Amino acid sequence: MATHKMFFAGSGGQGILLMGQMVGSAAIHEDKESTFFPSYGPEMRGGTANCTVIVSDKTISSPVIFESDCVVAMTLPSMLKFEPTLKPGGVMFVNTSLIHQEPKRDDITVYKIPVSEMANELGNPRVANIIMLGAFVRVTNIVTQESMEQVIHEVFGESKAALLDLELKAFNLWKG
Repeated sequence: MATHKMFFAGSGGQGILLMGQMVGSAAIHEDKESTFFPSYGPEMRGGTANCTVIVSDKTISSPVIFESDCVVAMTLPSMLKFEPTLKPGGVMFVNTSLIHQEPKRDDITVYKIPVSEMANELGNPRVANIIMLGAFVRVTNIVTQESMEQVIHEVFGESKAALLDLELKAFNLWKG
């Protein structure tokens, strides 16, 4: 394994920070090193929200990154802001339900997934982030599907047990 640097970005209320926390937690379950560095605008819900996550098999010296291997963009402003941070050959995940513009770069791989529409079809628009998280895990293999499902059980287990089945269904919805 190497060191994987990624940005998760969108609007406040979309579960952006939760996505990053869950990837970091899954990495820890796999005895990997991980950092989680959140950032959000003063408005919170509806404002900008993003986080930096680093997963590595060696010690991570700083949670701050300027160049990324992966970007998850849930809104157009997020895509526009973080697309330039991707290394050549990097991977971008785009929520095409809310982003109707193509990324400008041709040296990256782009996965276009209408996660907001998919979440609405499941009956709960709030699971769009978990659908995207499932796609991210399947494509990147930075953490395993099993570790992430374990984290989903931890996050949506006891206190939010009514949501657990829906969250697992959302996580496994996108097949590529």
